[in-house]
Amino acid sequence: MLKFVIKTHRKGTIYKNPHLFILNKGLNSGKPSNEPFTNSFVVIFEHKEDFENVNLTAYALWKTKFWHQFLCGSVIPFLRLHDVRKEFSDKVNQEIKDHEEHIKNVQTLKLLEQSEKRFNEHINLINDLRKVILYRYCNR
Repeated sequence: MLKFVIKTHRKGTIYKNPHLFILNKGLNSGKPSNEPFTNSFVVIFEHKEDFENVNLTAYALWKTKFWHQFLCGSVIPFLRLHDVRKEFSDKVNQEIKDHEEHIKNVQTLKLLEQSEKRFNEHINLINDLRKVILYRYCNR
């Protein structure tokens, strides 16, 4: 079982152990980041391997809008620490049970990320070539 602590981030606090910040206010609540947000929770891990395993789970929960069902507040929605602790722990434990599938999904997502990066590089090259051709056309 992974060991981690979830608590409210205090501005200026420096964490020695591997950690992950989770935004707790606004419609983007649940968004994970390596950099602190003004309004965020921090998940502190004992080991680097634990951080790497949980990071994808945190990203998946945010991307699928899992946290929207737990938002409170009428003007500025926010997440409660209790809800994040309970649900995040449950989801992480669920991922541990399906560890082989989780590892396979991580590898697939890394390949997709590399493909997306190459695709964006190609798009940028195409746009640069288009600009060069148009520039030559206009400067005759």
